[in-house]
Amino acid sequence: MSKLPTYTKSQLALRNGQDKPEVWIAYKGLIYDVTDSRLWRNGKHYEHWAGQDLTPELKDAPHDEWVFQNFDPIGKLG
Repeated sequence: MSKLPTYTKSQLALRNGQDKPEVWIAYKGLIYDVTDSRLWRNGKHYEHWAGQDLTPELKDAPHDEWVFQNFDPIGKLG
């Protein structure tokens, strides 16, 4: 994990499925590319928006952090 590139919050914010085609989210300091997930079409997953750190929002989700096991981290949030 230490070899992952570091991205700023501004770089993450651009990967919201609207400004750029990539759909990225962050959780606990790691960034995940969820572009290919059918659940993140157009950068929205229920009431959650891509391009941001979703760590504080997980408590409102119907699932736990195990869901991130389905995605490989592509970077670190710096």
